[in-house]
Amino acid sequence: MDLPYYHGPLSKTDCESLLLREGVDGNFLLRDSESVPGALCLCVWFKRFVYTYRIFKEKHGCYSIQTVEGTQKLVFSNLKELISTFEKPNQGLVVPLLKPVKRSRPCLRWRRSKVELEALTNCNSDYVHVLP
Repeated sequence: MDLPYYHGPLSKTDCESLLLREGVDGNFLLRDSESVPGALCLCVWFKRFVYTYRIFKEKHGCYSIQTVEGTQKLVFSNLKELISTFEKPNQGLVVPLLKPVKRSRPCLRWRRSKVELEALTNCNSDYVHVLP
C-alpha cells in the first residue's frame, strides 16, 4: 500500500500522539486495526478527540466503511477514492479529511497478528524457550 498517510501497525496510543502533535481539526491517518485482523482504521482528529472509522476489504478488492451507526455501508473501488470522498464536507464523518499525517519513514508490516501470536503461544509443549 503506497499511501503516505498509511502507517501500518501503528498502535492506538502512537496514533493519538501523532494526531495530537499536529493538533488541527481534520488531521487524519490510516493504520492497521489492533482488534480486528485485516481491517484498517481511519483515525480523524476533531476538537481534541480522535474518531476512528473501520475500513474493511471486500470481495474484488473494494473497500467499505460505515461512518455512522445505522447508516448504509459505503463501498469504494480503492482507498484513494474513499479518502477523496471524505475530503468533502457532509459525507458522514465528524469533520472532512483536511490534512493527512504522513509517515516519516517507510511502513514496515512486520508485526504479527493476534491470531498468529495466539497460535504460537497455545502449543502443547511442556517446555518454553526463554532467551537470555
